[in-house]
Amino acid sequence: MKQETPANIFAAAERHRWHASEPGIWSVHGADLDSIPAQSILVTLWDQPRWLEAYHLYDQRGSELFERICDLPEYYLTRTENAILEKHAGDIIANAPVRCIAELGAGYSKKTVHLLTEQLRQRGSSIFAPIDVSAAGLRASRDAVRAAFPAITFHGLHARYEDGFSAIDKNLPTLFVFLGSTIGNFNHTDFPRFFRALSAAMGPKDYLLLGADRIKSVKVLEDAYNDSRGVTAEFILNVFGNINHLLGSNFDRGKMRYHSWFNPEWRQIEMYAVANEPQEVRFPTVPTAFQWQKDEKILVEISRKFDPVRLQEQLRFFDLRAVEHYTDANQWFSVMLLKKVAKADGS
Repeated sequence: MKQETPANIFAAAERHRWHASEPGIWSVHGADLDSIPAQSILVTLWDQPRWLEAYHLYDQRGSELFERICDLPEYYLTRTENAILEKHAGDIIANAPVRCIAELGAGYSKKTVHLLTEQLRQRGSSIFAPIDVSAAGLRASRDAVRAAFPAITFHGLHARYEDGFSAIDKNLPTLFVFLGSTIGNFNHTDFPRFFRALSAAMGPKDYLLLGADRIKSVKVLEDAYNDSRGVTAEFILNVFGNINHLLGSNFDRGKMRYHSWFNPEWRQIEMYAVANEPQEVRFPTVPTAFQWQKDEKILVEISRKFDPVRLQEQLRFFDLRAVEHYTDANQWFSVMLLKKVAKADGS
C-alpha cells in the first residue's frame, strides 16, 4: 500500500517544523522533550501549598510503573474503559466517518486496537497518528500496529499534546482519541486551556472520543489510588528520583511517604508525598536550600472525577457537542463521542 506522506498529514503551515526522527515517527525540529525546565519545578516547589506538575512522573521508570498500575485489581479504570471500547467500537467508528485516528498520550495504544480493527473493517484503510512524549512508547505502538494492521499507515508524533494535535491538517477528517480519564489530571486552569486549544485545532469533520472517570463510592475511588501492593506509592514517589536525575538535587526517598485521599469539595483524588522527617534539599543552580518540614505535603498529582451531564455541558463551551455517550453496567466510567461544531450549531 502506498504510504501517506507527511504532506497528507500535516497542515501546510506546520510541515516545515517536522522531520522524520526514525521510521514512522516524526519530531518537531529543535524540540528537546527529554529536558524539563528547572524553573517550572522550582516555582511549584517553592509555592504554597507545594505541588508538582504531573508530567514529571513519566520518565522511563514512571511509565513502566503506570503500566503496572493499569493491571492492578483495585485500578478499575483501564479494564472498565477497555470493556466499553471493545463493546462499542463498531458504533463509535460508524458515527465518526474519518480517515485518521489521532490518539493523545497514546502510550502503547493497547485500547485503541478496538477502534483500529473497526476502522479497517468499515473503511478498509486508515491513518493512525499517536501523539506522545515517550519515544519508547511510540516505537512499541508502531511495531505492534504494523504487525497487526499492515493496511494502516502509521505516523507517530513525538510531541507534547498541543504541538501534536495542532499540526494535523484540519482538512483531514480525524477522530482525536483521549482516553484513560487523563482529563482528570488537569486542574481548573489547565482544563479550559487544553480544550480551547484542541477545539481550535479541530476541523469541521473532526470528532473527539473522550474517556472520563465518574464520581462513585469514596472507598472504590480511594482504593484505586492506594493499592495493596504499593505500586501507586512507588509511582508517585519515583518523581523525586526523576527530579534528582534531571536537576542534580538530593531528595531522599527514604524520608518520605505516600498519602492519597478523595477531596469531596473539589471532586478529586489528591496524591501527595509527605516528609517523614525534615529534609534540606539542594539544587546546584539555586543558592538557597529547599526546606521540607516533617509532615509537610507536596501535591504530586490529582485525578478529578466527573458527572457526565455536567461535563458535556462544559464541553459545549468549546464547540464540542456530544454525539453518543457509552458507559458500563456499574456506570463507573464514561466514554463520550463528541463532534466539533460551529458556534451556532453548538448553542
